[in-house]
Amino acid sequence: MEAAISLDKSGAEFATLEESETNPQYWRLAKDGTFTLQPGIRPHLAIADIFQNGRQYAFECGTAIVVTFLRAIMDVIGPRQFDYLFSDLVLYDWHPPTNMILLVHRGTDYIPGDCLYFKNPEHDEKTPEWQGENAILLGKNLFFGHGIGITNSKGIIDELNDNRKSNATISAYLTNHIVSLDSSYYYGIIQPYPGRAQSIPCLASLPDLIVTEIGSKIHLS
Repeated sequence: MEAAISLDKSGAEFATLEESETNPQYWRLAKDGTFTLQPGIRPHLAIADIFQNGRQYAFECGTAIVVTFLRAIMDVIGPRQFDYLFSDLVLYDWHPPTNMILLVHRGTDYIPGDCLYFKNPEHDEKTPEWQGENAILLGKNLFFGHGIGITNSKGIIDELNDNRKSNATISAYLTNHIVSLDSSYYYGIIQPYPGRAQSIPCLASLPDLIVTEIGSKIHLS
């Protein structure tokens, strides 16, 4: 949650993949919106720069969720372990990097820190970026959506509805798709403090997961 709030305050803006922007001191930016580390740059410094110099960055909401999750991981395990796990860090859309362990299911049992999805079924096909919004749940009916900001579910739905095709009749809505970090995995790889019981690593059942929604079907790869 803290990572999502920090990203909201950073000044990083929403952009389509092709219009993404970055700080060239830390990242190389491809034409398709892929971010790769500059040679010699440590991953934790590159992620930290997004939060410290956010006004130099622009990316779409899928990338924003990945960045938020990465910051949350770094806050748990520290920069040294983070650099080890994400030495070949690449950011591109909703593509989790290697060693980002995600749990995905359908339901309404979401908790703060989970990523939920608002779908806009009648978005204008000329603006596919408005087909939905990935949002981090911050608390009871409070969300962070990159490009929209911190608001309630009605605020996100209203924003999506304002970007529907002409004569649309179906409202945007909150789906039951839930994506969350397997936090126990990351707590399990850090060294315990003296006198504290050591966490037990949780085996990840869905590493490197990509979630794609096409029509009414969910595709995992």
